[in-house]
Amino acid sequence: MDAQRAVLHADLDAFFAAAEVRRRPELAGKPLIVGGRPGGRGVVSSASYEARRYGIRSGMPIRQAERLCPQAVFLPVDFAYYRELAAQFRAILSDLSSLVEHLSIDEACLELGPAPRWPEEPAAAGRRLRQRVRAELGLNVTVGIATNRTVAKVAADLAKPDGLRLIPPGQEATFLAPLPVDYLPGIGPNAARRLRELGVRTLGQLAQVPPYWLRVVFGRRAEEVHQRAQGIDPRPVTPEERAPKSIGHERTFHRDLSERSEIRQALRELSEKTAREMRLEGLQGQVVSVKVRFDDFTTLGRQRRLARPTIDGREIAEAAVGLAFELLDEWRRPVRLLGVRVSGLAPLAVQLALFDPRPLRALLLLRALDRLAARRDAAGASSRRPGTALGYPVGPARLLVSALERRSSVTEDEG
Repeated sequence: MDAQRAVLHADLDAFFAAAEVRRRPELAGKPLIVGGRPGGRGVVSSASYEARRYGIRSGMPIRQAERLCPQAVFLPVDFAYYRELAAQFRAILSDLSSLVEHLSIDEACLELGPAPRWPEEPAAAGRRLRQRVRAELGLNVTVGIATNRTVAKVAADLAKPDGLRLIPPGQEATFLAPLPVDYLPGIGPNAARRLRELGVRTLGQLAQVPPYWLRVVFGRRAEEVHQRAQGIDPRPVTPEERAPKSIGHERTFHRDLSERSEIRQALRELSEKTAREMRLEGLQGQVVSVKVRFDDFTTLGRQRRLARPTIDGREIAEAAVGLAFELLDEWRRPVRLLGVRVSGLAPLAVQLALFDPRPLRALLLLRALDRLAARRDAAGASSRRPGTALGYPVGPARLLVSALERRSSVTEDEG
């Protein structure tokens, strides 16, 4: 225990579901499930607390969730929108401390400056964080505060939803002692079952067991787990940005696809969605991978390296369609799931040639289309209307092209 430290663990409550309520307030108070449409073969990505009362949890098949709560509202995942909100959440955290470690899209831990005055300063920081997230993002964040990462994380878990819990210095072991062993981060269902079989049910009991005895369950991690159960965790908060190794999306279909035209269109949509997320992250990629799962659950993948990095969904789609059709030619079976992923990521850079505005013009067009797509999604469009291509309205796109052409011509004339 280090009484000089104050670690805050911040976790956005039911993030994907709450984000959907944020832009569709009429859904507030209703059981809401994000992850797919009723009757589909996807899984639950997020569920509102109203839906969780029916036993619905993340990772559950959509069809099972529908049986448990048929009156729920089902929505598809909009990962680009969630990333926009997550970026704003990160900015708020960075204002509070320079030591912020992002653990996932909706979860982070941060450490206050040296020798904070307990409990006044940590508690005030937690309240400010919660107030800002609610005021600026319209979301609820739960905060756990303690002298180290493990205890702050457990405090946040117990404070959900929309709560704040502070564990004063010196109370770490007392706080953890009565909790079941699986409340400790890093102890999964199998390890918890084995501990219970050995008569160890609480963290207090775990803290009393000699570390060498725990090796039968945890191996080389025994000493570390033993310390965590006592509320001891010297790990620092590491404020490093971890750029994603790849970005991609996949889709399980309501019915198996056999027609090449349907498969091609699905791959185009997945490619555009992936490209849009790459642009949002300020990344470009050069390796395109596809994943194909057939009706017998055989799952295959293939990848191709492009001649140059790209952010263009059309280029990604061209490679993805070629790769997927190679697999279809070999297997000739209906398709249950398709996935598109881009790796070999690097910061976005536009190569500008002297007197050639076309690369910049293309980037401006793609970003304008992204804004149109975001507005369409915010309006709640759930299906493609006639007169659209690759998920973008044709009419506005043509207007944008014309406007950019005129702007470019004026620039060239002035030069």
